[in-house]
Amino acid sequence: MPERGQQLTQSRQQKLLRLREQHIDPYPPRFPRTHTNQEAVAYFQRGQAGRTGDYRTRKRFAVAGRITGVRPHGKATFLDLRDGTQKLQVHLRRDILKKGYDLVDNLDLGDLLGARGILFRTRAGEVTIQATEVTLLAKAMRPPPEKWHGLKDVEIRYRQRYLDLMANQDILPIFQARSRTITEMRSFLINRGYIEVDTPVLVPVAAGAMARPFVTHHHALNRTLYLRIATELYLKRLIVGGMDRVFEIGRVFRNEGIDMDHNPEFTLLESYEAYADYNDVMEMVEQMVATVAQAVLGGTVVAHQGNEIDLSPPWQRVSLYEAIRKHTGIDIESYPDAESLGAEMRKRGVEASDRMSRGRLLDKLLGSAVEPHLVQPTFLMDYPVEMSPLAKAKPDNPHYVERFEAFAGGMEIANAFTELNDPAVQRQRFQEQEALRAQYGGEDFDRLDEDYLTALEYGMPPTGGLGIGIDRLVMLLTGQRTIRDVVLFPQLRSRDTGQALPPEPDA
Repeated sequence: MPERGQQLTQSRQQKLLRLREQHIDPYPPRFPRTHTNQEAVAYFQRGQAGRTGDYRTRKRFAVAGRITGVRPHGKATFLDLRDGTQKLQVHLRRDILKKGYDLVDNLDLGDLLGARGILFRTRAGEVTIQATEVTLLAKAMRPPPEKWHGLKDVEIRYRQRYLDLMANQDILPIFQARSRTITEMRSFLINRGYIEVDTPVLVPVAAGAMARPFVTHHHALNRTLYLRIATELYLKRLIVGGMDRVFEIGRVFRNEGIDMDHNPEFTLLESYEAYADYNDVMEMVEQMVATVAQAVLGGTVVAHQGNEIDLSPPWQRVSLYEAIRKHTGIDIESYPDAESLGAEMRKRGVEASDRMSRGRLLDKLLGSAVEPHLVQPTFLMDYPVEMSPLAKAKPDNPHYVERFEAFAGGMEIANAFTELNDPAVQRQRFQEQEALRAQYGGEDFDRLDEDYLTALEYGMPPTGGLGIGIDRLVMLLTGQRTIRDVVLFPQLRSRDTGQALPPEPDA
């Protein structure tokens, strides 16, 4: 006996055959829609305002959407039609519908339908289109998810995002907020005199961050290339060339693990401003994020995982040294090498492998002991030089660099430097990174880029650089706990591995 899913599919195939036998095209090339559902309802409400009694529009509308509900009612049928804006009820009456009432018997949930007619309000108070004509726009050959009004299966939600968008009405607003966030960030920077640029995605050296790259081969050039892990070094080449304020919004790719905060490809904003330092960038970041929140949400206080986070400036500023000492009791200056720092961490119950560099150990301390406490917006400032090979050293202490990371909601959302512009020091830093790579083979370090060093030798002005992870910023603004909920098509394990997705975080 066929399973229910097979029965439903067979029923749809039979209906499709009947439609074709009636010379009805189940996939017509066009339907001239006059209004979205939201626009149609708004038009009706404006026309009804101040009127008493039954009100019907004289204007005729053509609306379209996916059928999400069917309710037979004697010689009439009510349909729920949902487009990308909202649901609109459609009333089909045999004596009013000029043609096409027989089509109703061949309709299913999930079909796409166009309807023409006037608008009225039912006795139940719902704005409805009284259809005089209906057109099947696409016959759905598969039934919608069983939990049509709330799909919960994370495997389906992330692998088949189109079903998630169909079934869960709270999903689309997240991605609308994402789009608006990017638009507002772009406008903010352009209004400050920045120029938007594009830099290569395929690069000969995967530099600009401590990350493992994806590798590919260009057959025509017969050379190995990498998907970029950052846009930094190309944007700073433009600063050298005289483009004093530049930014790029685009995908970067890191061949690393997947968790709540990480996806192998993610959207990054990077900006660089000549004659600025990390203090100037701090001011810009807090202004930008507050401006974006105001535009997207209507205010600067956001609800995120049970916390109210106030994004309005100024944000608190704390040194990394003090933050680690406060939350772990470790004075990192007392442990100047990996061996001593690792031993102290293990003594205090913090996992620390003897195969980790000092920079990696410091990053582990930050991530495990400090980051979860940074709920309100915080700039963590002045990082040890081992953690930041592209940042300029502090004039009063060469063991630290002028770098900050911005945190909110217990996660990093931005990273910025006063950029290192001394080519000799930068070469030395790159060489140290290569030596560390040889010593700690399991870690990722930055890579030496000769062409970038050549550019620096022509002279780069003092520069403030910034990177903002747009996915995480959207997580913060929309209250999401996992990056998979703000990326339309997140990377997932192959279906044939037999492995499920990592469990969802507790609500």
